[in-house]
Amino acid sequence: MMRFSTLMKHPADWMTGGSTDNSIVLTSRIRLARNLAHHPFPGWAKKNQRRRVMELLQPTVEALPAMKDGFSKELSDLDSMHKQVMVERHLISREHAARGEGSAAVIERRQSVAIMINEEDHLRMQSIRPGLDLGEAFSSLSALDDQLADEVEYAFDGKLGYLTTCPTNLGTGMRASAMLHLPALVLSDQIGQVLQAVNKIGLAVRGIFGEGSESLGHLFQISNQSTLGESEEAILERLGRVIAQVEKNERYAREKLMEDDPDMVRDKIGRAYGLLRHAWLISSKEALEYVSMLRLGADLGCFEDDTVRICDELLMDIQPAHLQLHSGRKLSPEERDAIRAEIVRSRLQSLDAPDTGKIEDQNNGENPPPDLGLA
Repeated sequence: MMRFSTLMKHPADWMTGGSTDNSIVLTSRIRLARNLAHHPFPGWAKKNQRRRVMELLQPTVEALPAMKDGFSKELSDLDSMHKQVMVERHLISREHAARGEGSAAVIERRQSVAIMINEEDHLRMQSIRPGLDLGEAFSSLSALDDQLADEVEYAFDGKLGYLTTCPTNLGTGMRASAMLHLPALVLSDQIGQVLQAVNKIGLAVRGIFGEGSESLGHLFQISNQSTLGESEEAILERLGRVIAQVEKNERYAREKLMEDDPDMVRDKIGRAYGLLRHAWLISSKEALEYVSMLRLGADLGCFEDDTVRICDELLMDIQPAHLQLHSGRKLSPEERDAIRAEIVRSRLQSLDAPDTGKIEDQNNGENPPPDLGLA
C-alpha cells in the first residue's frame, strides 16, 4: 500500500481541475453512509466490537479494484498532525480524525475516492470530482458500493432504506454537495439573498470544511438535506439544477461588478497580488481571502492560465497542518504565519502583475439578472 508521504506528495486529481471548467464550481462530492447488519453501530459499539468491524472491513475495502495501490491506515497509527492534514485535504472528516482505536481510512491513490471506517457509521464513502460533475461522482461511487454489497451485508430496511446512525441520513444514505467560489456575490452583498433562497428549498449551505465550519476564501458548500423518500437520481437532478443557477448568479454578479465598479475590482485583485507577493507574515484567514481574489483575477483573464491551478493548490497547502507537515515540526501561530507567507511568495514569484485592463464592461445588457428563486 502507499505511504503517507507519497500520498501527500501529489495534489489530488480534483484539486488541479484538469480540462474541467472549475472557475466557479470547484468540486462535486458524493458521500454514502452504510452500516453492517448484525453489528452495533459505531456510537454504541464497544471497543472490541469496533475493532472487529474494522478488521472485517479494512481488508475488504483494500481488495476493491479501485483501491489498488492506495493508502490504508488505522487512525490510531497516525499522529494528530497527519490526521489534520487529511481533514484539510477533505479525505476524512473532523469527527473521524477525533476517533482512535477501531477506526481506519482507505484512500484511492489519486485521492478521488476515500473511505472512512467506523466514523459515525461503519462506512462513510466519498467520491470527489472537479467542476460540476455530480453524475460521474455518483456513478463511480455507486459501482464501488455495489462491489462492497457483494462482500458484506448492509443494514437495510424495506421501508426506511439504508439504516444509519443519524436519522437525517436514512433512506439513500447519500449526501451530494458542490464547493463553489462566489467572490462576486459576496462583494456585491447578494450572497445572503442567494443562500437564503437555497435554504428555503431544503438545501444546506456550509463552509469550507462542511457542517459547523465558516466560509473562508468565499468558498461555500451546497448539499442536499433530506435522504429519505427521494431517489438518488431525483436528489442529484434537483441539486445540480440549483448549483447551476447559483453559478449563473455568480457570473452575472461578476459582469455587474465590472460594469458598475471596475476600479473596485481592479483594486481588490491588485492589492491581493501585492500583499501575497510581498507579505512576510500572513494569517490563514487573510491568505485565503487574498488567494480568492487572485483566483477571481485569473478567471477574469488578468493572469496567465496556470494561475487558477496555483491558487487551488495554495488553498490547501497554506492550511495549518499542511504547514507543519512541510516544516516537519509543530509550529506556533506566529511561525505558521511566517512560513505561510514564505510559501506563497515562493509559489507566486514568477507571476506577472495583473493585467487589469482586461477588467471592463463585459455585460452588453442583453443578459437579465438570473432568477434568485432557484426553484
